[in-house]
Amino acid sequence: MNSTYEYAEEILNGEVFLMSPRPDFAHDDTAHIIKMIFRRNLKKLGCKVLVEPDVYLVEKLEQVVPDVAIICDKRKLGKRRVVYGAPDLIVEVLSPSTRNRDKGYKKDLYEKHGVKEYWLVNVRDLSIEVFILDGGKYRLDNTYELPPYWELEEMTEEELAAYTFEFTPHQFKDLIVDIREVFEDVD
Repeated sequence: MNSTYEYAEEILNGEVFLMSPRPDFAHDDTAHIIKMIFRRNLKKLGCKVLVEPDVYLVEKLEQVVPDVAIICDKRKLGKRRVVYGAPDLIVEVLSPSTRNRDKGYKKDLYEKHGVKEYWLVNVRDLSIEVFILDGGKYRLDNTYELPPYWELEEMTEEELAAYTFEFTPHQFKDLIVDIREVFEDVD
């Protein structure tokens, strides 16, 4: 079977970066689970949850393709999953080829353009780093980690009760994210 895959591209500081057309299953599944968690809870707020939209922060100079973006200001939405301006929340699922850009240049870029909340999701160590825009600068709000599944199975009831599996995004106080659900498809 012969298939053709489109390469997404990002433009960072005027330089074009081609992105892999086929993320691994853990990356792809995690991004889609996060989308579904947000979608089932934010639809009533009128927010749009997009997977891999083209986000134009500065036209022809800064165009990114985050794994998940939440946009509550519909005026920022263009046609065909295009966003003009800063989303309210961006999620990047780290992969070896984009890890350094996601943690460095893109994090600084999102901060500069006013993305209120930024998540770095690591499927290798089952963690989510949540950054909050505070006074124009990101501060690490918290890191949520899920122990390996074999360790969870060995935990006592008391240990499980003491562990924090759920958290609330800073932007959406009515939403509860369960880290076990986020990483449920990661082997």
